[in-house]
Amino acid sequence: MDRIKLLPEIVANQIAAGEVVNAPSNVVKEMMENSLDAGATSVRVNFRAGGKELIQIIDNGIGMSPIDARMAFDRHATSKISSIEDVYALHTFGFRGEALASIAAVAEVELRTRQEDDELGTLTTISGGEFRSQTPVACPRGAQFVVRNLFYNVPSRRKFIDGDNARLATQIKHEFQRVALCNPQVEFQLMQNDAPLYTLQPTNRRGRIVDIVGKHIKQNLLDVEVDTSVVRIEGYVGRPAAAKRRNNEQFLFVNGRYFQSTTMQRAILRAYEKLIPEGCMPSYFLYIYVEAERVDVNVHPQKTTVKFADHDLILQILQAAVRETLAKTGAVPLMDFSDEGQVDIPVMLREQTVYREPSAMSNASYNPFATEYIDPTAPMPDVPFTGFDVPYDGSMPRGASVIRQSDEEYEMFQSGGDAGSMVEFIDEDVEDTQREFDYIDSAAGAASDVRHFTEAIALPTGYAMAMYGSQAVVVSLKRARERILYDDILKSLMAGSAPTQRMFFAELLTLAEEEYALMEQHATEFAALGFEVEYKGECHIEVVGRPAMIDVAVPLDELIYELLHGIEEGSMPVEEERRRLAMLMARRGSAGYGRGIRSHEALELLQRLESSSNPSFTPSGTAIMAELTTEELRTKLCR
Repeated sequence: MDRIKLLPEIVANQIAAGEVVNAPSNVVKEMMENSLDAGATSVRVNFRAGGKELIQIIDNGIGMSPIDARMAFDRHATSKISSIEDVYALHTFGFRGEALASIAAVAEVELRTRQEDDELGTLTTISGGEFRSQTPVACPRGAQFVVRNLFYNVPSRRKFIDGDNARLATQIKHEFQRVALCNPQVEFQLMQNDAPLYTLQPTNRRGRIVDIVGKHIKQNLLDVEVDTSVVRIEGYVGRPAAAKRRNNEQFLFVNGRYFQSTTMQRAILRAYEKLIPEGCMPSYFLYIYVEAERVDVNVHPQKTTVKFADHDLILQILQAAVRETLAKTGAVPLMDFSDEGQVDIPVMLREQTVYREPSAMSNASYNPFATEYIDPTAPMPDVPFTGFDVPYDGSMPRGASVIRQSDEEYEMFQSGGDAGSMVEFIDEDVEDTQREFDYIDSAAGAASDVRHFTEAIALPTGYAMAMYGSQAVVVSLKRARERILYDDILKSLMAGSAPTQRMFFAELLTLAEEEYALMEQHATEFAALGFEVEYKGECHIEVVGRPAMIDVAVPLDELIYELLHGIEEGSMPVEEERRRLAMLMARRGSAGYGRGIRSHEALELLQRLESSSNPSFTPSGTAIMAELTTEELRTKLCR
């Protein structure tokens, strides 16, 4: 008895649909890529009920003839390839000829399309894989696909997506983002239930990333660029400080196509080794370009898995490129003397270019004791240094250097004049954790000897030299401001409310889903900090009031972003969480403070510092002030 039989075409297409189309997001991806292959410069996507009820794709591509519109729904019908060799030299997204046939097999599909030179377009209707009709219709150039009732004729598959519209909508947004990120020159629009989610104008690659992820990412993007004879890698990686536990900002593209690779992700993470906390993920948007013959995208019907002919070499180049980018920021050493596991990276050489090694040169007549090499301003070696007659006693802040440039400047310093030219300090914008600062114990001394700030000279570097009781000290105005601000914010949080400054124009912000959920979860705390926020749904918030204690020069979106990503996962005692939020707000609100303020303003700030909960340290434990001593000056100047 013969048991083998040929499946009907409709059944075969429905089975194939399980590989190509297993969710509404797959339909969106395939249709958007078809639009791009058709040369579209504008693509609009609309969906309802998570894509189960309706998916609509409209583009301004080249369109199709009536015959092509009919054949497009036949399995293995494609305009992209004609031989097996073409599969290994692809320059288009689609090539299998399965997507439209698979979609039409499990849904009701309408296609309106017209070519540039045709007076009328064509309306083609397919239902459950069966051709229904084809009639002339008036429509613009391009294609308009409408996919209704996905999986209506496959109940066993439909049940897996029923009642989960939020998750399905998230998947569609992710697919939309991936296609849009790789094609910044194209205008895209995404609508959910006829309401716009994204409206993306043509821009450059960085601009598209900012438009999709949010303005907070702009300051964290570091350029990656390497060009070799094997691979060219471009794009951006995130600063180590911006890495976070809940992070979906990882994107890899090869020749304009999104793909996933755990080995490449591990290579990128190795470049961040010891730079980010365990369990955190950096952001990255990396675009890899190789010769089409050296990469195979025909591994899986969904085409998110690819194989590289030079896989191991590309991994090494990728890790080295990311590491070099991080090194340029000072996050990692510029030189790595370990050559274990390294490979020779081929360099892309320009044709007809001659590379010559520079010749070594030496000066045989060089004499370091010659008269022309002597600094005429240096002290004579036989004159002993006795120090300055300065009434200071204590310790000097490490990382600072005090120099005497002239008698006039020294006399000005003694008389309380502008001492800015006498003191050179490290940049206060550098993270406090990267340096040490000897401190003054504000509680030292007898109880009856309560110290106060009596004089202050503001320096253009963001520091002030002041008298604190009988001691001469140097104070970081930024850190002093941070301590004062922290105490004020924490007091407001404990009271349940902080002053709010109403905004003339409300600011509409779009957050990532996890950020939106986190902000809703901590809505009470944000209100207590002074934020007046309206939650609009679909990850949109409208800020109508901002904390009055924070300068308006601080960008609102950056402030909210830092607060959200400073909140740690898991349960935390209420008191500790409030201190954490107050510390983050105070640090952001005091950034850059101190430069350009006047001496009397510095003194007022320091007198406020006296009554703070801890005048010696910031909330994170860094010293606010240090004492200047004659001994420290003598030690530094006699080196």
